[in-house]
Amino acid sequence: MTEMNTTELKTKFPIPILYEDEDVFVLDKPAGLAVQGGKNITRSLDALLEAHFSPRPLLVHRLDQNTSGAILVAKHKEAAAFFTKIIAGRRIQKTYLAVCKKSPMLKPQSVIGETITVKGEVKNAVTHYRTIADAGDFALVELTLETGRMHQIRRHLSALNAPVIGDDKYGDFTLNKALKKERHIKHLLLHSARITFPAETGRVTVEVPLPPYFSTFAELITETHR
Repeated sequence: MTEMNTTELKTKFPIPILYEDEDVFVLDKPAGLAVQGGKNITRSLDALLEAHFSPRPLLVHRLDQNTSGAILVAKHKEAAAFFTKIIAGRRIQKTYLAVCKKSPMLKPQSVIGETITVKGEVKNAVTHYRTIADAGDFALVELTLETGRMHQIRRHLSALNAPVIGDDKYGDFTLNKALKKERHIKHLLLHSARITFPAETGRVTVEVPLPPYFSTFAELITETHR
């Protein structure tokens, strides 16, 4: 393993490091990479961190396996405890972009407050969103979370009959199949695009570029919308 803060490490680590200070990294997690190991998981972010860093950075929040974009990891236990606390206190803001199925229920800007059942327990869940553009059968939407329930964005958009494109659990399976054949869309079009959090130098915002397969489709929607 290699000590942190070396140019060689950043070159060899397979996940782009977009921000670093004494306490945290912000990484650009690719779609398809699980955050943690488990059944049928052969490769995970947690295992990659352990293999490349000493001491191993610690996970303080999650992203779905098929969601791309910003994920913050703590460099040491004290930072992990701090960021776990402020995430629970909603002092970190995460902004997502999604391409979803266009629906009459989607408004220019609104709040989704549908409750979500997690392991048999009904939980309150609040998602704020605005529609950036829509064209044809699709819409590009920006979302922020007031709560952080499992699959919250995917479940909330599905409740509006506007499921995320490529969602194999809550999505429009016929539409997904057609897009995979016609446009080669093989990924969930949900991306953690921006994260804002407190640091010693003040509040830090890290922007994460869209993956090419996402940006191409998003640009098409935006251009057609004009």
